[in-house]
Amino acid sequence: MSNTQPVGDPDERPDDDRVEAEGIRLQKVLATAGVGSRRHNEELIAAGRVRVNGRLVREQGMRVDPELAVIEVDGQRVVTSAGLVHLALNKPRGVISAMSDDRGRETVADLVAERGIPGLFHVGRLDGDSEGLLLITNDGTLGHRLSHPSWEVEKTYIVEVLGPVGKELLRRLKTGVDLEDGRAQVDSARVVDAADSRVMIELTLHEGRKHIVRRMMEAVDHPVRRLVRTRIGPVNLGSLKAGRSRHLTRHEVGALYQQVGL
Repeated sequence: MSNTQPVGDPDERPDDDRVEAEGIRLQKVLATAGVGSRRHNEELIAAGRVRVNGRLVREQGMRVDPELAVIEVDGQRVVTSAGLVHLALNKPRGVISAMSDDRGRETVADLVAERGIPGLFHVGRLDGDSEGLLLITNDGTLGHRLSHPSWEVEKTYIVEVLGPVGKELLRRLKTGVDLEDGRAQVDSARVVDAADSRVMIELTLHEGRKHIVRRMMEAVDHPVRRLVRTRIGPVNLGSLKAGRSRHLTRHEVGALYQQVGL
């Protein structure tokens, strides 16, 4: 019987897929998370671009627990915990921001049901008449922080109102308007389109109070006719069609984690 031992890259041996007590090789964890091939990840490690639990790692073959380790590449968190899902959804008008509804109305859960992922929930909400970007996830830690007002994650909206809209109105939105629950203001406001009496305004703010955009526009005598959220932090709606969802990229997830201190 031959005594020949397996040769080649040890990372390619079948038994390397087994989760051992001491963990999994760092380059494989990074590959599974979508960073790149194992060979590419070895190069990242050798170049000093990877940290584990805050410590710079240069040695090859380090083993980590992907469920517990905090891994960063070029200063950005790489989410390695198995089973975590992060989706961007383009919520159409008329769909309820809820995972169930006893009145039989269509919900955001219905729009992602075909993915068959348990434990999903929506981060924040859009009212039934509003459209656009909504984050759907099963990542409780990230979802909680994104929803908490103390982290002040910026959001961008396009609102349609009746014109005319002058510089004074935009200035009022930026300096602040008084609402029943306190003063509110946007970080930026600009007209992006105008045709006849229809004006589209882009608003960016980090406020999270209920119906804040609609209430602000009502306060300046320009009630919203249509409202679309186009951005949450580093995540943009882009060309995603109404009613469709997509997985966030590794960089989008890492940037969200970074924004909320994870």
